[in-house]
Amino acid sequence: MQKRTPGRLRFAGRYSLIRRNLRLARAKWQTALSPEAELALRAYSEQLGLSVERGDLLLIDGRWYVTHSGLLRIATRRRCCGIAVTAMRQLCDPSSSRWAFKATVYKSPTCKGFVGHGDADPSNVSPLVRGAEMRVAETRAVNRALRKAYGIGICSVEEIGSLPARNQPEPNVRKLPPQPVNGNGEPKLRDQLCLLIRQHGLDASRVKQYAAEFCGTNDVRHATREQIQSFVTHLAELAAKDREGLLCKLNSYGQKPAEGAA
Repeated sequence: MQKRTPGRLRFAGRYSLIRRNLRLARAKWQTALSPEAELALRAYSEQLGLSVERGDLLLIDGRWYVTHSGLLRIATRRRCCGIAVTAMRQLCDPSSSRWAFKATVYKSPTCKGFVGHGDADPSNVSPLVRGAEMRVAETRAVNRALRKAYGIGICSVEEIGSLPARNQPEPNVRKLPPQPVNGNGEPKLRDQLCLLIRQHGLDASRVKQYAAEFCGTNDVRHATREQIQSFVTHLAELAAKDREGLLCKLNSYGQKPAEGAA
């Protein structure tokens, strides 16, 4: 009986991973898996040991993206010594949910470190993670540092701005009158207001009553765009400087049946 050497075992393991990845990918993305994507998957399986089954890779619009968990598994297998993350305070603005981080990956105790930067704000994250921009920015910084440290050329899925589901309406949210998209890429007023409500844990029904009173209308739907913009700015400043006072103000309104945010 032929004795298997460590080299043979590694080859057999990688060959098995390639076959399993191809089988799962064909079942999951059968219409989008082109011959080029299959060749790329073989290379990522053999060279990086990435697994479709474990969620290390995602196929989006015909292109492969590595996930945060996949990058961490690569770092673990290659005995990463540590990861340090710090906020870049001069580039952060909590009141507008803008965050930037610097991550440094140390491959060994004597390594000088591989640096990566990540940023996030409401304009470059998916609506599904609105309100979690700080965590998104930190993850992006770590991903970029890991990709640089281990020579991983494919982008991570957390670094892309949003997925096709971005245009789905948010639950329990009443739409404002039609508004043009800002030329500078900032989210619409409705999205800004919903973000403030979630970020500061406010009661949407009472915020709606407060907005109507602030704009001088019986219903916030009758307010002009300029009035809504003024209210959003006012609410953001008040929530950042005096959240307790804002909560007291909102509590002064009677609770109405939930109709959604403005």
